[in-house]
Amino acid sequence: MQFNIKNVVRPHILNLAPYSSARDEYSGKEGIFLDANENPIGSVTPENWNRYPDPYQWAIKEKIAPLKGCRPAQIFLGNGSDEPIDLIIRLTCEPKQDNIIILPPTYGMYEVSAAVNNVAIQKIDLTPDFQLDVDAILEAINSRTKLIFICSPNNPTGNLIQRESILQIIENFQQGIVVIDEAYNDFSDEPSFIPSLDEYPNVMVLQTFSKAWGLAALRLGMAFGQESLIQLLNKIKYPYNINGLTQRLLLENIDKTSFVIDSVATLNQNRQVLIEALSQLPIVEHIYPSDANFLLVRFTAAKAIFDYLIENKTIVRDRSKVVLCDNCLRISVGTTEENEVLIKYLQQYQ
Repeated sequence: MQFNIKNVVRPHILNLAPYSSARDEYSGKEGIFLDANENPIGSVTPENWNRYPDPYQWAIKEKIAPLKGCRPAQIFLGNGSDEPIDLIIRLTCEPKQDNIIILPPTYGMYEVSAAVNNVAIQKIDLTPDFQLDVDAILEAINSRTKLIFICSPNNPTGNLIQRESILQIIENFQQGIVVIDEAYNDFSDEPSFIPSLDEYPNVMVLQTFSKAWGLAALRLGMAFGQESLIQLLNKIKYPYNINGLTQRLLLENIDKTSFVIDSVATLNQNRQVLIEALSQLPIVEHIYPSDANFLLVRFTAAKAIFDYLIENKTIVRDRSKVVLCDNCLRISVGTTEENEVLIKYLQQYQ
């Protein structure tokens, strides 16, 4: 079967007439703007935010494209990565009919977004070493399967998914879209799938400015795919989904890639120091390999240790109830000082 986007998208969306905003009808920067019912006097804030922002964020996409090895038209910008996750489900899945495949333990929003959209979920657990069970995934695909979500490096486990396994899924799932979530890719040496999008039209890649770029509060996620897919996401998104302040701040700072390079190097070094310190603690049973800015660590009594750390205002994430993560805490890599405080409290734990 050859991939065809028209066979994947819900038919009524293919024929949907999207909302046309004022900035769709005139995208120029100069003139007397009497088309969008804005306040011409200004804003209640010291700076003027009275005009609607670019609904398609073209200036930002022109900057992102050379950084990611793609074309501006292959980029969708969302309110965090959660927006394109929700939109790709709404774009492709008929409620109560279609299904998606997720691979626990993995990022929780895939399941939540599917549930919100009343779309069935098939769960195929990762193997004990947190890799894809390719045969089980391919066997689970049925005529109503539209999406397969793969997170690599995976959250909450931190490890890279073997590229060969991902390629097997891509090559054998031509009836739908393989969504590869690369939120933590900056912390690994693994090449992104973004430059390969022309080769794999059934792939959508997710990345974010929240992690290595340090812009979590601005809520800006990225989705990459073939132009026809991105056009359809733009068709169903809210008209002005990325606010003007976020757009301006990113445009003013996106050339500061040295910060990203330096912070990744520092956090990866801090991660190694943290691994070495944790490995000396008798309460630590196993530290899983990580290519992300966090560690999954199995403790002797994870819930009790989690509560103890909370009492000492040191907050980690309890993942002990997640499949394959018994007695595990997820620990974000902090600054040198923050990591030292964590280790101090763990050394003092009785």
